[in-house]
Amino acid sequence: MIIKKLRQYAILARLHGPIGILILLWPTLWALWLAGHGKPDILVFVVFVLGVVLMRSAGCVINDYADRNFDPQVERTKQRPIATGEIKPKEALVLFAVLCLIAFALVLLMNTYTILLSFAGAFLAASYPFMKRYTQLPQAYLGMAFGWAVPMAFAAQTNAIPLVAWLLYMAVMLWALVYDTMYAMVDKDDDLKIGVKSTAILFGEYDRHIIAVLQAVILGLLVVVGQLEQLHWPYYLGLGVAAGLSAYQQKLIFHRDKASCFQAFLNNNWYGMAVFVGLAMAY
Repeated sequence: MIIKKLRQYAILARLHGPIGILILLWPTLWALWLAGHGKPDILVFVVFVLGVVLMRSAGCVINDYADRNFDPQVERTKQRPIATGEIKPKEALVLFAVLCLIAFALVLLMNTYTILLSFAGAFLAASYPFMKRYTQLPQAYLGMAFGWAVPMAFAAQTNAIPLVAWLLYMAVMLWALVYDTMYAMVDKDDDLKIGVKSTAILFGEYDRHIIAVLQAVILGLLVVVGQLEQLHWPYYLGLGVAAGLSAYQQKLIFHRDKASCFQAFLNNNWYGMAVFVGLAMAY
């Protein structure tokens, strides 16, 4: 019985699907490598990697709590633990609190600046799931939440947040907006039925075009980051691979087929890896 319950908790926290952890981890590693000039502090590295796992899991838990009345009506989410009744909403709140407390305990090992920034990060993570009720741009809010690890990483590593950190933060925000719009394209029909808002609905027939523009802006911002940091050619080679992956994602979403849109979302893991490998090689 206990094993079954723990398994349901793990499913609720999406520990069985590491793609979300990886997509959140890559920009955190970008920031750590940039802030540490290729040699991030070991303690900072460990704290942030564990923090990504914990806060991504906490985000999934609070997301399912917020969507507990919507998930049973959506094909892709109707088997989630809260939707099926395997886990009670109050249990989910307790799990969310425990995960956040463990993450905060780790942050306490960092400097005061990072600790203060963590409160804003916690607020963004906890409030994001409710944004789809009030704004047509919940994916942009997700980008703000997912990208917050960037200024925190710079603060932890250097006790400062320079211009390059904010440019990287903007790139990560827009990247999350791109891949989460692809993700939302999968649920678009169900979301229209139940009244949930998303950029996939807002962008309408221009979704592919807007995504393409955003992908170009992201790459432009990453080029500026490279110029400011005077990074060598391997970094730009990584950006070249990322540009190719962006083009491939456009091909996948061209006909707006649900399975292909989901594959485009998953492909962003390789995008994040390409940028990181190039960055690491540049140092």
